[in-house]
Parts: sequence; structure tokens; C-alpha cells
Amino acid sequence: MLMNREILLILLFPEILYLELTYSGIMKPTIIKKLFILSIILIVITPATLVAQKNEKPAYSTSPNMPQHYANRVALFEAEPVVTGKILFLGNSITEGGNWKELLNDETAINRGIGGDVSFGVLDRLDDVIQRKPEKVFLLIGINDLAQFIPEKVIAENCQKIVERIKKESSETKVYIQSVLPVNPKLGRFPKNYDLNDKVITTNKFLKKAAKQTKCPYIDIYNVFLNDEELLNPDYTHEGLHLNQQGYKVWVDCLKKEGYL
Repeated sequence: MLMNREILLILLFPEILYLELTYSGIMKPTIIKKLFILSIILIVITPATLVAQKNEKPAYSTSPNMPQHYANRVALFEAEPVVTGKILFLGNSITEGGNWKELLNDETAINRGIGGDVSFGVLDRLDDVIQRKPEKVFLLIGINDLAQFIPEKVIAENCQKIVERIKKESSETKVYIQSVLPVNPKLGRFPKNYDLNDKVITTNKFLKKAAKQTKCPYIDIYNVFLNDEELLNPDYTHEGLHLNQQGYKVWVDCLKKEGYL
């Protein structure tokens, strides 16, 4: 039976152990030869395996699904004058589609929604948000992440990172995490790859925990938009995913009713 010394030699100095065991008669030459070959294989394979694990990519895309639109919107944001202390809405197309200046009757409200964006994309463009030192940030992100197979827990972790960075670099800003909205796959023009209500519910549970971790308010707008079938109310949507004007009014009324606006 090999002792600790022999095992160490196999890994570090296999040729020395091969000679020592052969001439000492401890083991048969054929067995020693097999051990020697095995040790060489381990030495060659192990580093390659570690490199492969280190370079392993996630099984999902972390990029916004409309990269050119993302780039155009970011360029537009960067060209705007920096005005501080305002209300800012941050997210994807659902946020972008809102005319927040009109909805809030506030010409200083800032729209930082980008159609097709994901939580990773929001993380990448926080400099623009932070330099404006907004009074409030309303974050709503996640449905595109789910359509790209980004795990629910990862979405919540990214939202937590977003909140933590804003709080760290713009300490006077109040950040709100909003729930991901329900969808309605029964409507005619609904994009089928967004039939993800079960995942939305799970994501919202993680988002609620992330809000608690970061000590920021969690706003449940998911339930506000449900109909009797537990789907996005057709009265509030174009095609079961995006909101219509009535939907945005319901959203703002909810924020006002709960005292967030």
C-alpha cells in the first residue's frame, strides 16, 4: 500500500518514484509502470481542466437584445446636459415607453429606459445615472433577462449591485426596486418567447429579498396589473407585454397612492 510520501512523489516526481519502487521490489514493474503513466496523465490533464473551468462562459447572453438601439440611447443620454436632483426611471422598453414628463406633470423627470435592455446592461450604464445625483430612481428590469435564460437569482443579484452602487456613489438618492410585470400570452400579437409568468413570480421573490438586503423599498406593481386569470390585464397592454397609455397611468397612480411620488 502506498504511503503519503509515495503519493506525493507520484504527483511531483513520478520518475523518481518509478525508479525507487522498481529497484526496491516493493511493487511489480507492470503495476509501477501503470502508476507512472497515470501520474503523467494527471499532470497533463489537471492544468488544462482548470484553465477550461476558468474560461467557461455562462450559458446565457448578458448583452441587451437590441445592441444598436442600446448604443443609440446611451449616446443620447451622454449628450444631455447633467441636471441633478430629479426623478429618474431606469429600465428596459417598458420604462422607455412611458412619457414620464407628462405622466408626472414634471418636465424635469428623466427617462432612462432602453428597449431590449437587461440587468447587465443597466449595470454597464450606471455612470450616467450616478452623475445626475437623482432624488429618486425607480428601477424596473428583468423580463428580457428571463427571455435570454438569465437565472432569476442572477437578475436579483444584479439589481442588488445596481442599488448598492447608486447608494455608494450618490448617497442622497432614494432607490426603489419595482417588481417585474406580468405578461399575457393569450393576446394575439404576444411574443411567445416571453411566456414567462412563472419565472416572473420567482424573480419577484428574489427581488423582494434583494430590496430587503439593500434596505430599499420594494414596490409590488405585479399584482396591480393582474386580471382575474392572473395575467396582465388586457386593458393595460398593447400585446400582452408592453403597456399602453392606460397601463402607465395605473403605474403612476400606484406609485402616488403608496406615497413614492
